[in-house]
Amino acid sequence: MRRREFITLIGGAAAAWPLPAKAQRAESGRRIGVLMSLAADDPEAQARLTAFAQGLQELGWSVGRNLRIDYRWGGGDSNRYRSSAAELLALAPDIVVAGGSGAMGPLQATHSVPIVFVQVGDPVGAGFVESLARPGGNATGFTSFEYGISSKWLELLKELAPRVTRAGVLRDTSIAAGAGQLGAMQSVAPALGIDLRPIAVRDAGEIERAVTAFAREPDAGLIVTAGAGVATKRALILKLAARHRLPAVYPYRYYVAGGGLISYGPDNIDQYRRAAGYVDRILKGEKPADLPVQAPTKFELAINLKTAKALGLEVPTTLLARADEVIE
Repeated sequence: MRRREFITLIGGAAAAWPLPAKAQRAESGRRIGVLMSLAADDPEAQARLTAFAQGLQELGWSVGRNLRIDYRWGGGDSNRYRSSAAELLALAPDIVVAGGSGAMGPLQATHSVPIVFVQVGDPVGAGFVESLARPGGNATGFTSFEYGISSKWLELLKELAPRVTRAGVLRDTSIAAGAGQLGAMQSVAPALGIDLRPIAVRDAGEIERAVTAFAREPDAGLIVTAGAGVATKRALILKLAARHRLPAVYPYRYYVAGGGLISYGPDNIDQYRRAAGYVDRILKGEKPADLPVQAPTKFELAINLKTAKALGLEVPTTLLARADEVIE
């Protein structure tokens, strides 16, 4: 979907389905709790929830008529995840939607309330489900990708910036997917002639110091992995990449829309729209244990030519031909 079409869709949906940070009340009907990994004022979070809301509307659910939604926000903070999860569960929802691994973790405290998770990198490894085909408990949902996609990020970095021999890997160490993504890159880095340096993403000061120190040596680039702990600090990461003239590969297109160089990853908006279908089925009586965890069906390659020019990079025509979106 192109940027102009996307903005039009979100604008229209928001008019029909307002998304405040507080609870939306219904006189009767079912109750959904939503715990998001991002912050309430994050445009990406609101876009995801708009898609989720549209999906519910298409299936006959309407806030104020037969549905109530209570929202809470983690903002990449582990303490806030725990308190927000406790608040939602105390409201006795019929079902909870967890947006990301950080949000899903504390919700494991309940074994009775059905959970639909979205954008969880390794739900089996994290212990959220027994298997993808047979979740086996009270949770199911949608994975963000397999770890192998991380090696693709490294390949894209080398293709776009052949002189890169060192890559800083910004990762969220609080989630299982952080180690998994790094491990996949480590398996291909020697063949690409790239030395990897993991950079933990905990607070802004640590990120700035680590990236600044890493950028002092030549032929450096960045790989920004997936995870709310990283995504909530993306404005700083994008600024540092530009300041130090570091070619960087990102997991999602919204980084590129914000000025990042190149991204490859699943269509997040589509996943939240699909999640509405699982919520509908569970509210109508199906069990999460019987609904297999689903993988993404849409992936996007986005390139920002303005950023490439600022970095002195010429994007290969073969790469441009493969791109789903080129921002000029």
